[in-house]
Amino acid sequence: MSVSEGFKLFVLDQLRDLELLSTRRMFGAVAIYYDSLIFALINDDNLYFKVGPENVEDYIKAGMSPFKPFEDKPMVMPYYEVPADVLESRKKLIQWVKKSYLASEASLTKKLEVKKRRERKRMAENNSQK
Repeated sequence: MSVSEGFKLFVLDQLRDLELLSTRRMFGAVAIYYDSLIFALINDDNLYFKVGPENVEDYIKAGMSPFKPFEDKPMVMPYYEVPADVLESRKKLIQWVKKSYLASEASLTKKLEVKKRRERKRMAENNSQK
């Protein structure tokens, strides 16, 4: 996994109209955050956006593949490669960013709900043991 500085700068230039954007190196890739929420990854000079039920079909229709962090393992992550025509059009790219950000928010909300349910269950179990 690697990211060239030139590709990273190109992606960030395409996203320059977004405020609150930040990046962080992560396992040789680059994570892109909007308002502290991860919505994109750059890996091997490919841009991947977070997907959910609302936007995954856009990527499938475009013939794009999911992010596979390990070539020798079948695991995939809920990120799909952004089509070149979208990456090259700032207007299209921002539209896709919005959908990706919403997918990230929905994923976070779901994770928090699961965490709350587990905590309530744990508390109920602890109370019943008393």
